[in-house]
Amino acid sequence: MPYANLLFDLDGTLTDPKLGITLSIQYALAQMGINEPDPDTLTHFIGPPLHSAFMASYGFDDAQAWQAVEHYRVRFKEKGLYENTPYPAIRETLAALKEKGYSLYVVTSKPWVFANEIARHFELTGYFKAIYGSELDGTRTDKGDLIKHVLETEKLQPETCLMIGDRKHDLIGARRNGVDAAGVSYGYGGRAELEAEGPRFVFETLEALKEALA
Repeated sequence: MPYANLLFDLDGTLTDPKLGITLSIQYALAQMGINEPDPDTLTHFIGPPLHSAFMASYGFDDAQAWQAVEHYRVRFKEKGLYENTPYPAIRETLAALKEKGYSLYVVTSKPWVFANEIARHFELTGYFKAIYGSELDGTRTDKGDLIKHVLETEKLQPETCLMIGDRKHDLIGARRNGVDAAGVSYGYGGRAELEAEGPRFVFETLEALKEALA
C-alpha cells in the first residue's frame, strides 16, 4: 500500500454509536414537540452533521436545527457518549496498523470535545497520533473542510493518506482533497452508498481492512 497516514472516521467505523445517538436524537425531537417512538428509525442521523440532518429530515430552519442540536447535546454529553461500543477487534486492528508503521488519525464531524472523550473512555486514544473533530459552533462539520484542515495542520501530502469511513460524506470529503478513500460497509452507509462514490476500496469487515493494509 502506498499510504503512510490512515484517517479514520469515528461513528460507524471505529465504534458502533447507535444507542447513544438515536436515543439522544429521540430526546431532542421530544423537546421540539416531535414524538419518535422507535429510535431504530433514526439511524440515518449517524454520520452526517446533525444540523443539516435535522433540517433535511424535519424541515427545520437554521435556528430550529441549532436548537435541536443543543437539546441533543444535553443528553449526549451526559449519557450518549458512553452508550457506545467499540467494534470487536478494533484495538487489535489499530495495533497492527500502528505496528506496520502507519500514522493513525481520527477525523470525525463529531465535535472534538465529544470525540476525544469517547476515545479516552474506550481506551482508543493511544493508537492515534491526533484526534480531529468539528467545533461546537459548527465549524468544520463538513468532512471536506475537516480533511483539508488535517492535511494543512499535520503537513500531510494527500497522496500519502487514505480516508476510511462508513458514509458517503467521508468519501466525498476525501475526493475533494485529492485523498484516496476506503469505505467500510459494516457501518451505517451500506455498500451501495459507498460504491456510488467510487472509493479505492470497500471493506466488508475489520479483518478484511487489516489484511489489506497490514
